[in-house]
Amino acid sequence: MAKLEKITFTPEENGEPVEFYVLEQTRIGGSDYILVTDSEEEDGEAMILKDTSADGEEEAVYSIVTDDDELNAVAGVFSDMLEDVDLI
Repeated sequence: MAKLEKITFTPEENGEPVEFYVLEQTRIGGSDYILVTDSEEEDGEAMILKDTSADGEEEAVYSIVTDDDELNAVAGVFSDMLEDVDLI
């Protein structure tokens, strides 16, 4: 398996940096999404994040996708992209 890109998020709630590994990324309906996990080696928790930053912003702002319809649609796309990963 190729080395995964590691990104650091700083949640507004507590300001403590959190590291995730990017499994895949896609663009759907004009929005960018990334599939991240908290573990590079073993089965970890996976989340789908949506880029909610405005066009032209220097840093991306990501939010966890919580809407069930949006989550199922995006998870289906990621599942097709990563044949060996079961997201649904």
